Amino acid sequence: MGIFRRPRDTPAAVPPAIAEFWDWWGQARPTIEASLAAGPEQPEPGVPGEGLSADTIEELSRRVRKVHPELQWEIGGSDDRAPSLTVTGGGDPELRGVAERWFRAAPSGAAAGGWTFHPARQADPEMLSQDLVLGDHEFDLEYVRLGMRADTDRARVHISAYHPDFLFVSEEQQLQVALHVLDWALGEDDVARWIGEVSIAIETPIDSLPPSMLPAVVEQVAEPFAEPAWLTGEGRTPRGHPKRLGARFPLHRQDYPLCDLHVAITVPYANSNPDRLPVEPSAGALRAFEKKLTKLGDRAVLAVRETGDGLRVFHLYADPDSGVIGELDQLAAAWTEGKAKVASTNDPGWRAFAPYRP
Repeated sequence: MGIFRRPRDTPAAVPPAIAEFWDWWGQARPTIEASLAAGPEQPEPGVPGEGLSADTIEELSRRVRKVHPELQWEIGGSDDRAPSLTVTGGGDPELRGVAERWFRAAPSGAAAGGWTFHPARQADPEMLSQDLVLGDHEFDLEYVRLGMRADTDRARVHISAYHPDFLFVSEEQQLQVALHVLDWALGEDDVARWIGEVSIAIETPIDSLPPSMLPAVVEQVAEPFAEPAWLTGEGRTPRGHPKRLGARFPLHRQDYPLCDLHVAITVPYANSNPDRLPVEPSAGALRAFEKKLTKLGDRAVLAVRETGDGLRVFHLYADPDSGVIGELDQLAAAWTEGKAKVASTNDPGWRAFAPYRP
């Protein structure tokens, strides 16, 4: 779907395991291409590296595991499409940055040799009309139907997946079919952005639709959030004073794949009302400070602000290799209403942001 896609930039430094992978790939690519050319005429959907020799599969797997042991890979393409290599964290937000760094170090132009590379599984609607073989069972995906419930408050679509063969297979296989279908319908990143709960149905859900209709449903849910918005709320500080919260919504890990670092900037303000909330001129100074934080591009994104007891805490996620932490330190040092503090913690899964999601 390409919603909220971010431009591709070259990272400041390539991790050694990633550099080693691409050095190896350049040497191994002719062997891989020869193996694929000699592979079976009708590869099975969902089988990574179908057509490769066992030795090549093992070596490619070993090289990917050196980048991160939990990464997955698959090779795609056919006679009428360019070959592709996808290395993915399988939807795990903890691994999204690793896969992105692998992707951004990939060869491009003539050096790519006609290959395309992806850090997440791409949408492939043609696969929705194929057969999916899992274990000893073959699923005709033409029979898949999806119950789709739009949750506009959470900007999500909840899914109930049905196939008549679900009566005869394990729960694990049922879920595998559903996840394959969602990835092929939307692409892995948009599944993470917009899909909420996924359940299995053993009877056709009411008003169910074929998976090919899912992108249109998601487009409707996503449309109101084309521009950044903020949710606001109130609470109490540990001292019992009013506390104001603001959280950017929706904010997706996939839109800032290199931002693995949680940064908290604590800013004291000098002018407050009896509830210890900011008033002018401090309120204006805080707005000006926040405006600077929103101009950092893809290097850092402001996620949450908390205000109370004479302090405002800005929570951001930042790319640790971009040099943006030095800029944030400088911004904090220039604050004139007290000593601002900057603290950072590695948080590739954005766990610190989870309590603020609706």
